[in-house]
Amino acid sequence: MSDNHIVMLCTVPDHGSGEHIALALVEEKLAACVNLVPSVVSIYRWEGKITKAAEALLIIKTSAARFEAVRTAISLLHPAKVPEVIALTITAGSEEYIKWITENST
Repeated sequence: MSDNHIVMLCTVPDHGSGEHIALALVEEKLAACVNLVPSVVSIYRWEGKITKAAEALLIIKTSAARFEAVRTAISLLHPAKVPEVIALTITAGSEEYIKWITENST
C-alpha cells in the first residue's frame, strides 16, 4: 500500500533529549508524528562489553524521502556517539493516516 512511508526507531538516554529531538523533527516537518515511549530497557554490546541501559524510545512516522534528513537531524541533536537510527517500511495502513503522514512530513 505505502512503500513511500516509514517508521523510524531511535532510542534516547532520557525523556528530555527525546522530547527535544521529537519537537525538532515535527517543527521542521521532517516527521508527521513522533511517539515518545518513556521507559524501555536496552541490552546491547558496546565496545566489547554487554551493557544494560534505561532509555526512552522515539517512534517516528515520516515519508521515505525524508529518511536522510531525519537521520542527519538526529545525528546533530542526539547525545550519543552512535545513535540508533533505523527505518521500517510501512506496507499497509489506513488511507487517511498515510495521507496525513504525507501532508505533515514534506
